[in-house]
Amino acid sequence: MKKSKRGMTISEASDFFDEYDIFEFDDVAEVKDIKFELKKKKYVGLDMGLFEKIRNKAKKLHISEDTLIQEWLMEKVG
Repeated sequence: MKKSKRGMTISEASDFFDEYDIFEFDDVAEVKDIKFELKKKKYVGLDMGLFEKIRNKAKKLHISEDTLIQEWLMEKVG
């Protein structure tokens, strides 16, 4: 059997399990209890040219676009 892939984004996991069956893996365990807090978020539209620049910068820094934008906004508005 195969080892499961770890550290995937939701999108990557979705693509991965479209291609593979969960029962092909021997190291997958059932999750018994999960706790999380949802935060309300506001999504803002960006020009695609600007977003591509942000995406490229984020890739170079090995962080997500969301994280980079959050960091920049926190620096500006505190």
